[in-house]
Amino acid sequence: MSSNSVSESPGSSVNAPIELPVAHNPRSWVASYRLRVIITDVVLIGVAVGAPLILLKLWDAQHARVPFLAVASLLWVIALAVFDSRSSRALGTGTTEYKMVIDATLVGLGAAAVVAFLFGTTIRRVDILPSVPLGLVLLLLGRWGWRQWLRKKRASGHYLNKAVLVGSATTVAHTRSQLDRHPDSGYKVVDALIPTHDGDEHPEFFERLVKSLVVNDGDTVMLTSSDALTPERIRGLAWDLERHDYRLVITPSLTDVAESRIQTQPVAGLPLIHILSPNYSGPQRVVKRFSDIVGSGVILLLTSPILLVVALLVRVTSVGPIFYLQERIGQDDRPFHILKFRSMQVDADSRLAELLSKQGTDGKPLFKIQSDPRLTPVGAVLRRFSLDELPQLINVLKGDMSLVGPRPQRPAEVALYDSAAQRRLKVRPGMTGLWQVSGRSRLTWEEALRLDLYYIENWTLLVDVIIMWRTFRAVVGSDGAY
Repeated sequence: MSSNSVSESPGSSVNAPIELPVAHNPRSWVASYRLRVIITDVVLIGVAVGAPLILLKLWDAQHARVPFLAVASLLWVIALAVFDSRSSRALGTGTTEYKMVIDATLVGLGAAAVVAFLFGTTIRRVDILPSVPLGLVLLLLGRWGWRQWLRKKRASGHYLNKAVLVGSATTVAHTRSQLDRHPDSGYKVVDALIPTHDGDEHPEFFERLVKSLVVNDGDTVMLTSSDALTPERIRGLAWDLERHDYRLVITPSLTDVAESRIQTQPVAGLPLIHILSPNYSGPQRVVKRFSDIVGSGVILLLTSPILLVVALLVRVTSVGPIFYLQERIGQDDRPFHILKFRSMQVDADSRLAELLSKQGTDGKPLFKIQSDPRLTPVGAVLRRFSLDELPQLINVLKGDMSLVGPRPQRPAEVALYDSAAQRRLKVRPGMTGLWQVSGRSRLTWEEALRLDLYYIENWTLLVDVIIMWRTFRAVVGSDGAY
């Protein structure tokens, strides 16, 4: 392999020339993926602009305006490029990519209006307005489709950015675990290096980094927090990698923060990251409560025949009441009684401590029993499809619960909470939540808590809608329930 020699420079990360490989374009997949997206965008914009002309039979009547529509289409395509909607940092990211597509569409529409005004082109609303919403929907569907394709490829080990982590042992391990937990993020850790404080005097570390990139076909150097990574060393490393097709990424020691809460601002040459406070009140919460009332009421009406059938089955197949009331802890540490269809034998509560002890989970605030012997035959079916929880819609109407939120737990479970788990009590508990649609009872307490805290810290109405949809899929597939 041929190589270039990197000369020393002030502030460089090395004290002697280091041989770095000539750029070998390890991320060539980005170019091919971008080309596919570009072709899809052009085709979909053509369909969005041409379809109304044909379907509304405006072709002959509006033939003089066809050149303008062609220019408008070109401006639309250019706007998508100007807004970097096809850059490597946007492609396949979901929300960021979709927002760029929407912004580019609005700007493209404005540019087309300006062109029409400057050239005195007479354009009626019927000529272009049908194309805008149609094109936007088609573009978003196209990007969504390619994103699903990319996620499948990444799940099979393709189309990944191969990263070498550099930092302290603790931050490197944390970053690796986060990336391994989310393979669809597009990063695969291929190696990890721990620099020392005296690294400025020993260029061997940087030679190890270069060797690691070459041997592992890496394309990204990902820096985590480390006292050994001084500003001078980071700047020198950036200069070294700038000459080649390697990316430098710096990851702060911060996780589980949604993009909507992150704002960056350069101040005095420092890239400051602002973390907005979680939204626990305000107009959106009023809308959430309103949607809980309407949603629970509608679901109760739609499922009323199912409720009657389940109540009858519980009554005639086992001894005991139809409903089961249990004290749970809600928002701001307030107790309330949760309502469920009885799915267990009447002595179930008295046997819980013994079963938890045998299972070895009596010290964890997640009282779930695998292969629970207390379930009745009908109760096992109700649990599998979460039908026993339908009466909690009444709790939602009363205001004790929400449709979406952390699951309410018993006082004995809450008594085991640490300071992090206490944050679960800042919002109304929910019938379903993020950890219920991410594995349900298969998850450990630590995993369930992490997902609940992510939901609480990054809540939006859109997140609720997505969780409700995923809940329906999980329940129908009885995924992870016991």
